[in-house]
Amino acid sequence: MATVYLSDALNAALQDGLVIPAHPLALDADRKLDERRQRALTRYYVASGAGGVAVGVHSTQFEIRDSEHDLYETVLRMAAEEVDKAAPSRPFIKVAGVCGPVEQALSETAIALKLGYDAALLSMGGLGQLTEEALLDRTRQVAALMPVIGFYLQPSVGGRIFTYEFWRAFADIPNVVAIKMAPFNRYQTLDVARAVCHSVRKDEIALYTGNDDNIVADLFTTYRFTIDGQTVEKQVVGGLLGHWAVWTQKAVALLEEIKTARREPAIAKEWLVRNIQVTDSNAAFFDPSHQFAGCIPGIHEVLRRQGLLQGTWCLNPHEELSPGQAEEIDRVYAQYPDLNDDAFVAAHLEEWLQER
Repeated sequence: MATVYLSDALNAALQDGLVIPAHPLALDADRKLDERRQRALTRYYVASGAGGVAVGVHSTQFEIRDSEHDLYETVLRMAAEEVDKAAPSRPFIKVAGVCGPVEQALSETAIALKLGYDAALLSMGGLGQLTEEALLDRTRQVAALMPVIGFYLQPSVGGRIFTYEFWRAFADIPNVVAIKMAPFNRYQTLDVARAVCHSVRKDEIALYTGNDDNIVADLFTTYRFTIDGQTVEKQVVGGLLGHWAVWTQKAVALLEEIKTARREPAIAKEWLVRNIQVTDSNAAFFDPSHQFAGCIPGIHEVLRRQGLLQGTWCLNPHEELSPGQAEEIDRVYAQYPDLNDDAFVAAHLEEWLQER
């Protein structure tokens, strides 16, 4: 099978910086797929101005791969169909979450390619038995088929800590086009950025934040190193975020505002305030007070309040809002009313929910 590469237009857009929401899973009260609302979510992200969607990732629930549900290909197909029907005039990247040991990862990559996906977000969670070299070889095999977005996932939700040397070798793999940095840790985020800057492929890899606890500050961050007597810089250009699965229209506006502001020689200190406002909102959605146990139901609760979902149900019946989490969402709604896009959703909800 010939290697698939990003088109010039998609690559340019990815390098410039995109809002890429991590796509949730819409279920009914019987915990079965709600196709109408699953498709409505994709329509919402396209209409919001997002630059792509990531499907089959943590926010889509890893249980979609379990034989009792067998929803991986189904939800990828639905999202791809809706994007294709919408035919956005801007570049729009379809990202498939790929995980598991080599055989599973290659099987999921084949499904993604069959459905017209542009890149694989390659998770390394749940593979603690594999050495770093084995994970690098797995990456090479997937990247030989389609573009890869690397993923540094925080340990508290199933990730692991990698060495700088791992990311240095990772960055050298052909067809790695971006890395989502989501360790929720400054030191580990720095490892990735420094590794990319030292790679001969530094200009081919886009840095994306997945650090939901530091979104705005990450998007203003330029990493600068002196390498072989030359100054090398890399900007965090965009985000691939579960947080951006809600209030997405406002996230798109935020990124565009940041792109304008970061071209200026100085950054207004008000951006530090806004960084904390977004982080405070994320704390309500993602539930760090309970080790992120309610992060997926928290996203669902916001979408439920907007009418995009009917409930907060997850495939795992034990995954539900934590005590006090609904009240925290109430609080950030009241505290930061300018961050939500409820009016936008209300204006288009009926249209997105229509059967087509």
